[in-house]
Amino acid sequence: MRKLLPLLSTHPHGGGRSALTCRFRCGDACFQEVPNTSDNEYVGDVIAGVLSRRSALRAAAVVTAATAAGGSLVLGSAPAAEAHGPGHGHGPKPAPKADGARGLRFSPVAPNTADQVTVPTGYGQNVVIRWGEPILRGAPAFDAGKQTAKAQAGQFGYNNDFLSLLPLRGEKDRQVLVANHEYTDEVLMFRGYDAQNPTREQVEIAWAAHGLSVVVVQEERRTGRLTPVARHHLNRRLHTTSRFELTGPAAGSALVRTSADRAGRTVLGTLNNCAGGTTPWGTTLHGEENFNQYFANGSSATDKRYGIGTGATERKWERFDKRFDLAQEPNEAHRFGWVVELDPYDPDSTPKKRTALGRFKHEAAQPRLTADGRPVVYMGDDERFDYFYKFVSSKRMMKGGSRRAHAHNLTLLDEGTLYVAKLTGDSPAAEIDGTGKLPNDGEFDGSGTWIPLATASAKGAVSHVPGMTAEEVFVFTRLAGDKVGATKMDRPEDVEPSPRTGRVYVALTNNTDRGKPGKAGADEANPRNLNKHGQILELAEHWDDPASDGFAWRLFLVAGDPNDPATYFSGYPKEKVSPISCPDNVAFDPHGNLWISTDGNQLGSHDGLFGVAVHGERRGELKQFLTVPRGAETCGPLIQDRRVLVAVQHPGEIDGASVEKPASVWPDGPGKIVRPSVVAVWRTDGSDIGV
Repeated sequence: MRKLLPLLSTHPHGGGRSALTCRFRCGDACFQEVPNTSDNEYVGDVIAGVLSRRSALRAAAVVTAATAAGGSLVLGSAPAAEAHGPGHGHGPKPAPKADGARGLRFSPVAPNTADQVTVPTGYGQNVVIRWGEPILRGAPAFDAGKQTAKAQAGQFGYNNDFLSLLPLRGEKDRQVLVANHEYTDEVLMFRGYDAQNPTREQVEIAWAAHGLSVVVVQEERRTGRLTPVARHHLNRRLHTTSRFELTGPAAGSALVRTSADRAGRTVLGTLNNCAGGTTPWGTTLHGEENFNQYFANGSSATDKRYGIGTGATERKWERFDKRFDLAQEPNEAHRFGWVVELDPYDPDSTPKKRTALGRFKHEAAQPRLTADGRPVVYMGDDERFDYFYKFVSSKRMMKGGSRRAHAHNLTLLDEGTLYVAKLTGDSPAAEIDGTGKLPNDGEFDGSGTWIPLATASAKGAVSHVPGMTAEEVFVFTRLAGDKVGATKMDRPEDVEPSPRTGRVYVALTNNTDRGKPGKAGADEANPRNLNKHGQILELAEHWDDPASDGFAWRLFLVAGDPNDPATYFSGYPKEKVSPISCPDNVAFDPHGNLWISTDGNQLGSHDGLFGVAVHGERRGELKQFLTVPRGAETCGPLIQDRRVLVAVQHPGEIDGASVEKPASVWPDGPGKIVRPSVVAVWRTDGSDIGV
């Protein structure tokens, strides 16, 4: 039996996540009532209430929920059927004799609580860039004791999350790094911070530390080391007071107009940017996640559905800008919760909030193309009992590097259809008992339907949800999902299609409320009550067509201690895998392996990054590649041939920690302030990762 390390926290809702993280990252979401109280046959005058309050539109009657039409689906094959080999559905497969799947040939890192980034033997690392490092011309060197809002606006932001590396033609050994900055933790940023009375300077520094960073990085050819190129002309900071443009079907709607923006098309800032995606046409996508926590004095039913509280906020921003006070600006919150598209190659461009992709707590947005070149974007809504979605564009990507092609491709995400997923298991309900025990067919699997919510086009938008206008569907997408009977999931976070097979992988982090009195119980896609470890769902689109309206699905991985019978690793021998808990972000390596970062590990170890084979005889072989320092979360994994990049987010975020009493000394050692940072890892012999 594997001996587990002691739990790091007794925080009642977070397990491996500290109360400090819950305060600043998601506004104590786990302490609040689950926003989705719907039985998915929602009836009421919610929309009427909010529109009446905002004097915006005449409300339409809300009617009984719609159901997906068309009957059952017949798929050509289940997900990755070719990958299962012997023993499909009948227990563990024989252990292969080789030393690992290609790309995963490294000695796994053991679970640990070291205050460092721990990597396999034979691998090196460097800190690429830290919070506060100057990237714009005129920005000063970081000085924690003399930080100003003006300085922070030219420096790398706080709590880096999603990462993208893009090629930079004409500049040898250079790439463009794009990073999200999810949130700020003022307790760990400011000495003597008074949470009840933040100063204007502290608030404005926090505004400037949110958002996005674009920074050119230089590669050292002998290793995988990366270093920032300060003051490069492409370097850029976008933050809470930067200008963003609303585009698509909700742009200009009465639902998004404010006293400062009567046209409803220009938004100041982007908030709580979590994971994202990189498009085939060279832009990056950024999901606005826990935006609700920044807004005070919410009151309407739609505010509650999005988790907006009725009182003051943790950061007290509403004291310094009325747009964060919904009693004064009731529509401001409707301008957040979107997917942002950024052109990193044009430092003068205005980023776009693409309203056709719906408004919810976007964890990520990763596109793929249909056979005829139309983008399909998969998205998770990171909330207990919320849904996962896809958007299918009606326009084809134009190939080539011409200005005309570029301009056309920057319109692809404004027209198309938004869908939400409904999953059905293929096992009798009596076999799904909430313990995680496999049903008699040996797998948690079934079929699914993509239910259309609304379609946007150049001629206008059409709702497919009875009782809701198209604008209401796009602005109140959660309510639309409620009405059509979408499947309540265990915190769907990152959603990533495999570039090799097209199979789609959904990280479901956890849901300790599942099965509690008055809450939804286990189903085949979410088979454990009080689920604290999470799972990975795999789906295959009907006819391998990402624009189809149906799919087959199965659980690829059910996380936890492999000694626990309620865990599952696609039939791979469980004594040969690393323990994993709370999958968060996912990415693919050049060999087609899935890499998983964790958030809130509840097995006693620090969070980490894991690689797992998804095809061949080693399907389900999962190995831990690294762990992060005390209190940190592993974010933004990016796996290249010779380099792995991770964003080490909120190091030292342990209950009781502060600037004066740090819980971590990473990355710069004792006496230095703890700083979220990006880390690169490479093979010290110069070879490719994991081969």
